[in-house]
Amino acid sequence: MVPVLPGAEPFRHEGGEVGVLLCHGFTGSPQSLRPWAEYLAERGFTVSLPLLPGHGTRWEDMQLTGWQDWYAEVDRELRALGERCSQVFVAGLSMGGALALRLAARHGDAVSGVMVVNPANKVHGLAAYALPVARHLVRTTKGIASDIAKEGSAELGYDKVPLHAAHSLRNFFRLVDRELPQVTQPLLLLHSPQDHVVPPADSARILGRVSSRDVREILLEQSYHVATLDHDADRIFEESLAFIGRLATGVGKEGTAAGG
Repeated sequence: MVPVLPGAEPFRHEGGEVGVLLCHGFTGSPQSLRPWAEYLAERGFTVSLPLLPGHGTRWEDMQLTGWQDWYAEVDRELRALGERCSQVFVAGLSMGGALALRLAARHGDAVSGVMVVNPANKVHGLAAYALPVARHLVRTTKGIASDIAKEGSAELGYDKVPLHAAHSLRNFFRLVDRELPQVTQPLLLLHSPQDHVVPPADSARILGRVSSRDVREILLEQSYHVATLDHDADRIFEESLAFIGRLATGVGKEGTAAGG
């Protein structure tokens, strides 16, 4: 087994009755969401931030995985959280946002709400059309990690994108796009107008296709793609806490009995 890169380890915290599952992005690692996970853990939630298969080691390992592997990992974590928590919320960054949205579409009432940051909906550009052929000719293209405005902040991710995995990702996005109308849960969607990885069109598409009635859209004006490590990180954390607090039974409301 190839050792996990320092900082890319999964994060888990045993807390209270309300669980939060956080999903990291394509070629990224739990490191990009760890401050968010720790923020929620410190406020008493049960938190799970898994490392997706093929991630957090070296890009060659990712070449052997596809969307089914990544989705199976978060699906398993959601079921585990559901067994020990009375309510579970799902969240994600970029591809992790697409994973969270699919969990919501497939699991219905088992998911109490969805929180996504710069969620991805498709592989953009001419490259997308070339993928089915190109992946047999070229193994990688340049990486997408660390699109961050904040000086001195960096994302732990691969410097190359394995094309087999990118092709699988493209298929996954198409699948999720078809399932978006099945998303009915409250949705908190935060996105950066200046994002060099995922264009704002992806957020607009998601907002236009979900069936959720309770939707809050927030613009992250100071951040690029990895907003969870950028200038707006605190805003994301605080808005997610308020979102969960509004929807979870007896969370953070002084004087109310849990479950009351």
